Amino acid sequence: MTTSAVSVNPLECATSSPSAMSLPRLLRGGGALTAGLHNCSSSSASSARSLRVLVDMDGVLADFEGGFLKKYRTRYPKEPYIELLDRRGFWVSEQYENLKPGLSEKAMSIWEAKNFFLDLDPIDGAVEALKEMSSLPNTDVFICTSPIKRYQYCPYEKYAWVEKNFGHEFLERIILTRDKTVVSADLLIDDRPDIMGAEPNPSWEHVLFTACHNRHLSVTPPNRRLQSWRDDWKALLDSKRPSS
Repeated sequence: MTTSAVSVNPLECATSSPSAMSLPRLLRGGGALTAGLHNCSSSSASSARSLRVLVDMDGVLADFEGGFLKKYRTRYPKEPYIELLDRRGFWVSEQYENLKPGLSEKAMSIWEAKNFFLDLDPIDGAVEALKEMSSLPNTDVFICTSPIKRYQYCPYEKYAWVEKNFGHEFLERIILTRDKTVVSADLLIDDRPDIMGAEPNPSWEHVLFTACHNRHLSVTPPNRRLQSWRDDWKALLDSKRPSS
């Protein structure tokens, strides 16, 4: 796992084809790639008191689990599968391998394929909630997402998905990183229960977003859970705002 965030030049992503968007080419962009992280980790005087919120993409904004199951069953109609109600554990590939040896590779082939991330449906209420959140005063919202290691399609498609569902202006709000602990913020809304990295004490509070794979887990105070985007996410943000 890397220990620094990569923020890809959104203009390059928006105008390049998927086949051209490989990570080595992206990295040749140099300093431009870290501009987004620099903006996230240092506040200007005018936004010194702004609340900074990181929102995960897969499983929080984009329906990774539903998209995976649909494409898996289409591609491997004779193989066993796991209903969403029976999903347990963050790693899909591990549960499929436990279901039948050899299914791990078949599962990974689904999200490694072209158009997987681009074709994902938004999670119910996610688009409306994030747009409203980003319009709140004194609130800085960023989509903080981890690309898969087989990066041939993933980084480009994540940018394209955000533009398709949120608009071109949201390309400035994307942070691609394999390690979210090094990104500074007040809140991280993420469906992964255990988020670890180079920083043992991240600046953000992790709020667990309910997904099929973590629904069975108990969350005890002071840890918190956001059940869905229909839940009172505004109260969650307000609880973290600095007192005036």
